[in-house]
Amino acid sequence: MTVPALFQPLTIRGVTFRNRIWLSPLCEYSAKEDGVPTDWHMVHLGSCAIGRAGLIMAEAAGINPAGRISPQDVGIWSDEQVAAWARIVAFSHSQGVAAGIQLGHAGRKGSTAPGWGVDYQNSTPLDKGGWQTVAPSALAYGRYDVPLALDAAGIDAVVTDWAAAARNAMTAGFDVVEIHAAHGYLVHQFLSPITNERTDEYGGSLENRARLVRRVVRAVREAVGDSVPVFVRLSATDWDERGITVDDVATVAGWVHEDGADLIDTSTGGIASGIPIPTGPGYQVEFAATIRRTAEMPTNAVGLITLPEQANEIVESGKADAVMLGREMMRDPHFALRASTALGYKLPYWPDQYLRAQP
Repeated sequence: MTVPALFQPLTIRGVTFRNRIWLSPLCEYSAKEDGVPTDWHMVHLGSCAIGRAGLIMAEAAGINPAGRISPQDVGIWSDEQVAAWARIVAFSHSQGVAAGIQLGHAGRKGSTAPGWGVDYQNSTPLDKGGWQTVAPSALAYGRYDVPLALDAAGIDAVVTDWAAAARNAMTAGFDVVEIHAAHGYLVHQFLSPITNERTDEYGGSLENRARLVRRVVRAVREAVGDSVPVFVRLSATDWDERGITVDDVATVAGWVHEDGADLIDTSTGGIASGIPIPTGPGYQVEFAATIRRTAEMPTNAVGLITLPEQANEIVESGKADAVMLGREMMRDPHFALRASTALGYKLPYWPDQYLRAQP
């Protein structure tokens, strides 16, 4: 039987992913107030492991309390958080599925309302668990509170916290770590001229604006060792003529590849409010293809990938090495089971408990 491209294994450093269908990191806004993941996260991520995704990527976990997007977000700075994550990772491994975690710092987009379950909007008030945000420059996102511009010591502390979070991820048993440098969060804020007005070594030229992401990649690589894959999520365009372009990001991808990154998780946008994005099926795939070709390194594609045939074509054609599914996995955490049937492939690692559902 010919194995569809979507179901061919992929090995990166010391990890082999059984297939190229990966769960995208999805903020669930369901953590305890101290950033500890809950049973919701176990069921959410565990369902995709039962559904035989090749990789489950846990949502953006704050590298420190101020790095969270909202007070309802998870973190990975404490022993209690590590223990909770370890339980989820162990279940994923029991299903033969690799587990990754996205490490993030929201910067000026932190301390925000989760969008449901609270009686406020925009920034979280201090008396409801909010905090002072930080950024490369004192520029607010939309109607959010104005952040403080990080000084040199603050930047050094962020890099240190990223390394500590990566070590905690190893303690929890994760197979992959991803650095969130997209969607308008802190590292992306340094990369984009829309949000970076600095005049020091972290501002101005693309090389200077990429200094933080390169430092973070090197620190995380040292923290996790040589056998663990390190992914970097980058926004390939700001969708704004003032911002970064795919050519800029391809250049940055090449730099972080030299620094120890193994794959670019290719997304777009998020740097400023009110910027229109022309969406459609697979609308971000060509960005992944460009970065893969230009930086000569693996990429994955995201963005309105909903059909097994569509996902398989992306991998088969060489546009990306894997696909990450977000909303489609929310609708169907067993997408990989459905995709194997749709592509005429008898999946050899179908869950025993669900064998009577295999066509």
